[in-house]
Amino acid sequence: MPGKLQPDILKQSVLNFTGALREDLLVGGGIGEDAALIKIPEGILVAASDPVTGASKNAGSLLVHVNANDLACKGAEPSWLIVTLIIPDEMGTDFIKNIMLEIHDTCKKMNIAIAGGHTELSDRYSQPVISGTMLGITKYELSAKKICEGDYILVTGHAGLEGMSIIANDRRDLFDEIFTPDEINLISSWEKDFSVLEPAKILREFSRYMHDPTEGGLNGALYEIQQGCGLRIEIDENKIPVSNLTLRAAEKLNFNPFNLISSGMLIAVIPPEKISEAELKLKSHNINFGVIGKFIKDEKISLSTHEELWGILSK
Repeated sequence: MPGKLQPDILKQSVLNFTGALREDLLVGGGIGEDAALIKIPEGILVAASDPVTGASKNAGSLLVHVNANDLACKGAEPSWLIVTLIIPDEMGTDFIKNIMLEIHDTCKKMNIAIAGGHTELSDRYSQPVISGTMLGITKYELSAKKICEGDYILVTGHAGLEGMSIIANDRRDLFDEIFTPDEINLISSWEKDFSVLEPAKILREFSRYMHDPTEGGLNGALYEIQQGCGLRIEIDENKIPVSNLTLRAAEKLNFNPFNLISSGMLIAVIPPEKISEAELKLKSHNINFGVIGKFIKDEKISLSTHEELWGILSK
């Protein structure tokens, strides 16, 4: 099945092959881990790599945000980006220039330097391959392995916001009979909310771990976290922030909004003694959030990692 590998397949086919053992690799590849942590004299180097596959409009800007979000989830400041572009020959150098201009403008706003990469035109692909690797420094050592029974799970943003924005920008026709033109424009504008840098900076001092729910949406991310820590999350779906617009679309197009790609949400795992202070800090910055559950001991780990966007875009 196309898309992100299921955790069991990822373990068998990828995560079992990790090269040499090095003491300076504090956190490597793992289920639910957004980025690697590497010990260096200046602190901890954070490295993350992500592609953009589901969007065509604003793909350059989205590439910067999804990679910056992964670093923010480790408490880091995104600082350097390496870009790989493999573009179908017929799309030409104008397409490359436009993508790079988007990446350049977004990086300038976020104080991120484009440090290098690889660019080519290819006759082997019908769709562009756009990928980035982001680097930055942190003093925090956040990991799923630090999660404890009784910890709370808090989310900022709202479920499915990235997927909804992609549909509004790339398949507006799917929304024409559901929303007014003004509502579609509003959903399209959610792309400005893809960054989690602000809430991550607030929550990193309170958190054991943070995660960015991308492909597979909130449910997929929660499943990954459970796999990573060996505990189950007891969830109250009524506490999950989700727009009424997303719920309307989900009803009409028959999809689960909690399995819709959700860059712009941030998941933070916070110990009980810090949850009240974290909530107060978010309220003081007018950041929307919900405390949606708690970690419990239970061998039964449920939830689906299925991504809804591909089925919607194929309609």
